[in-house]
Amino acid sequence: MKIFKIMLPVIALLAVGTGCANKTNYTIKVAQQLNDKELLDKENRVLYESCINLNIGAACNSLGYLYGNGIGVKQDYSKANIYYEKACNMNYDEGCFNLGNAYYFGRNVKLKSDYSKANVYYEKACNMNNGGGCFNLGNSYTFGEGVKQDYSKANVYYEKACNLNNGGGCFNLGISYDNGEGVKQDYPKANSYYEKACNLNNGGGCFNLGNSYNNGKGVKQDYKKANAYYEKSCNLNYGGGCHNLGHSYQNGLGVKQDYKKAKSYYEKACNLDEGIGCNNLGMFYKNGLGLRQNMNVAASYFEKGCNLKNDIACGNLGELYEKGDGVRQNKTTAKEYYGKVCDLGNQKGCDAYRKLNEQGY
Repeated sequence: MKIFKIMLPVIALLAVGTGCANKTNYTIKVAQQLNDKELLDKENRVLYESCINLNIGAACNSLGYLYGNGIGVKQDYSKANIYYEKACNMNYDEGCFNLGNAYYFGRNVKLKSDYSKANVYYEKACNMNNGGGCFNLGNSYTFGEGVKQDYSKANVYYEKACNLNNGGGCFNLGISYDNGEGVKQDYPKANSYYEKACNLNNGGGCFNLGNSYNNGKGVKQDYKKANAYYEKSCNLNYGGGCHNLGHSYQNGLGVKQDYKKAKSYYEKACNLDEGIGCNNLGMFYKNGLGLRQNMNVAASYFEKGCNLKNDIACGNLGELYEKGDGVRQNKTTAKEYYGKVCDLGNQKGCDAYRKLNEQGY
């Protein structure tokens, strides 16, 4: 059972405006739904006038969003960034944040990431109390992107992000306390940050808090509480939560054993690209747990799990090829999958690869 994941520095671009700009944003959404180009053009002109003539930062930011995403206008990253920069210069925090993302993801003239420039704008956004800016700047220090890696500095920014009700900041600060990265290891403190993240609808926070209750880490072991957090995590489309809830139903941990429910949660986990969920779904078909045995279907789920870099799924698929179960027997292909298992750090794959290699495959 997996413990936790680190969230990557990704924040969705959302234009947030005030007053007139907010009303215009709403009208633009309606125009999109109606596919009304004339209305879109009209509202884009309103934003343009508000930005250029009235110096409204929210309008400039919204214009940047439209150009960045090609809504009612031809997509143009350069123009988008001009408007984001104008919004930022008006001390509109979302403009700075969006411009930081543009440099981070390479949505600029050079179409190349520039982490150092991204961090400049993330810092400016953070200084204006934009939680996403603080969160992304924390990630830059965690991963050493455009700055020297520094867990202590990362935690300062995660804490500020968390205080600004950014769930990712609370989640990552919880991970820091869980692992003792830049702070003294403290499981109860980690759990308190996971709880706040979960309350802010961060699926990873719910998932990690569920793991703490499942394993009795910093809290009294309680499978029912663990499952409640896994369920919330799954409802927030966090694949790990769906997988672990499936595991609970499969094994009767805090719930009545129910293979049908377990399968449905593994299926959702797999659809959310959680490799271990695909693997476990494959095992249900391989072993006929609560359904008719089907080795072909099992192989397809093992393959998807393997493509998602789950070592166990690669190993199970290799075993099917070695034995010819549900697939045409091919020990050379089996060896290739065992090699993937080995590359993913699982010694059993290395041993199986070596064994077939010695047999001349």
